[in-house]
Amino acid sequence: MIKEKEQYICDQDTTCVNESTATHPWYHNLEYLAAGIIFGIIFVKAEVISWFRIQEMFRLQSFHMYGIIGSAVLVGMISVWLIKKFKIKTIDGEPITLAPKKFNKGQIYGGLIFGFGWAITGACPGPLFAQIGTGALAVSVTLLSAIAGTWVYGYFRDRLPH
Repeated sequence: MIKEKEQYICDQDTTCVNESTATHPWYHNLEYLAAGIIFGIIFVKAEVISWFRIQEMFRLQSFHMYGIIGSAVLVGMISVWLIKKFKIKTIDGEPITLAPKKFNKGQIYGGLIFGFGWAITGACPGPLFAQIGTGALAVSVTLLSAIAGTWVYGYFRDRLPH
């Protein structure tokens, strides 16, 4: 049973352009949990979460990670093109709108900070949970740092140049 809820209004840029008005029962989220587990298993098997593979990438010693990232970018580009061309809707029948984004120099600074953190820790936010799931409990420090960094950004967001 899907119920309609009040439309959420966003305050910054295009953060919530595609906010859904549909609500689902709690067990609907189990689908996302299952997808996340499958995605984590794929990350482990493809060695995407391997600290050694990430270090190889940053030292320009292996094409493995560049191939994975490059193919993901290509799939994303084709997917966005198809969504725009055929005006594809969500599963709930809602239109998908892709608003243009403005470039600003803060994206360069943020990308550099993200890249340095990725190189130092050997982890980006997506695979953190998969790394912890494989028993690399030291990654918990990285997870807590990512959460703290997100909180700090949220706290200072209104005062930062966007």
